[in-house]
Amino acid sequence: MSKIKFPVLLSALLLAAAPSFAVENRAIDPQQQVATIDAVVAVVNDDVITRHELNERLSTVISQLKKQGTPLPEQSVLEKQILERMIAEMLQAQFAKESGVRVDDTQLDLAITRIAQQNNFPTLTEFLTKLEADGVNVKKFREEIRAEIVSTRLREREVESKLIISDTEVDNYLTNKSKMGLDNDEYHLAHILVVVPEQASAEKIRAARERADHALAQLANGADFAQVAAGFSDAKDALKGGDLGWRPGDRIPPLFMNELQTLQRGQNTAVLRSPSGFHILKLVEKRSGSAPVVITQTHARHILIKTSEIVTEAEARKRILEIKQHIDSGAGFAEQAKRYSQDGSAQQGGDLDWLSPGQTVQEFEEAINKLKVGEIGMVQTQFGWHLIQVLERRNTDVSEQQKRQQARASIGTFKSEELYQDWLRQLRDRAFVEYRLEQE
Repeated sequence: MSKIKFPVLLSALLLAAAPSFAVENRAIDPQQQVATIDAVVAVVNDDVITRHELNERLSTVISQLKKQGTPLPEQSVLEKQILERMIAEMLQAQFAKESGVRVDDTQLDLAITRIAQQNNFPTLTEFLTKLEADGVNVKKFREEIRAEIVSTRLREREVESKLIISDTEVDNYLTNKSKMGLDNDEYHLAHILVVVPEQASAEKIRAARERADHALAQLANGADFAQVAAGFSDAKDALKGGDLGWRPGDRIPPLFMNELQTLQRGQNTAVLRSPSGFHILKLVEKRSGSAPVVITQTHARHILIKTSEIVTEAEARKRILEIKQHIDSGAGFAEQAKRYSQDGSAQQGGDLDWLSPGQTVQEFEEAINKLKVGEIGMVQTQFGWHLIQVLERRNTDVSEQQKRQQARASIGTFKSEELYQDWLRQLRDRAFVEYRLEQE
């Protein structure tokens, strides 16, 4: 059977499983060994991270880096990098718990089922059996996926819901895009990010800059970019060598785009400063993309019943079924949407206007594509249960309105990342974190 592929949702730390990392390769007293493994390496508010937990994560990461063919950074450097990620994860988990954000087992099973389907496994059981056969601890796998979903929901609530993009920003973006000829170019990038804390002192900014300069010096001396990223970058993709994958030019911030124009394949930039910190970008490859001239748009409306800590998946589905029965019995769709839908489109009778491919989440789009004009269907997404009706379909050239929508989405992509990094820094600044790694 082919190797299992995981979606972006799945952290690189889950892609491999390996035995716990040995503390030291020498004979020690069993009681001393237990004490060493269970030692506290960091205190995070009222929680702790133990040596055993850090060793487990370290072992998994080392195994994954070896599978990727990435040269390993010094173990002490990698250990500190991983500890920082574990602290960030714990802070988000604590905040989620305090603010009532959780993912129940039904929602978790749904997410893992989607991963199984993407890997061509007909059932969740077969998928989990395959993971176990590959040496993956399924219980830990489930909890890591749960943590990733919680993190995504926090980002949606704390960051993306507060994004404001003005028409002036869209106008400037389209003008700059046209001047730079970025309509078709796509870039395969890797990056290193050294985060600067919010309201950082001059000393902290100087320390961050020195760290970025140190990373750049290693690159100048011929070090592998992925190795340096794993050892220095604070970005979530650091342990994947900082690989950002392919990005269309219109989704790259102008600060970076200006520098990329001067690079040849395989080259990297100097240290760049942004509000979130210091960056080094590498141009892995560049290609000319091709935007579709004609797209199929669907005019649809929907009714959404959200799932939450109070409303379970089963209850949301029951409510949607009841609403569908009312509509099947002659009630108006728009009337039912105004009365029951928990989406911002409720006052418009659930009308979503014309939708283009990629404008909604995958499950919603797939459900729409299967419906005929006038037909009503149900679908579950990460937001809850939807009742959908397709009103019309049309083939159209990419209009000015569509271009503006795409521009707004592109601006939102990099503004969201900046705001997310700001939010993480604020979360960290408010927390009590005590390092005990050096005290062992």
